[in-house]
Amino acid sequence: MALFLFLVLVAVVLGIIGVVAKGLAYLLVIGIVVFVAALALTAVRWSRRSSHRPIR
Repeated sequence: MALFLFLVLVAVVLGIIGVVAKGLAYLLVIGIVVFVAALALTAVRWSRRSSHRPIR
């Protein structure tokens, strides 16, 4: 969970810098990519965790 929150924080900071700073729009794109990667990582971890539960 800490990794997800860190990646989301990095994505937000990069996005803000990319929007505010002139000529640094590529940081906005990098922020979006980091955010999507954080969501994908969390989805993979969540699916792995829920699939290992024993069936009664």
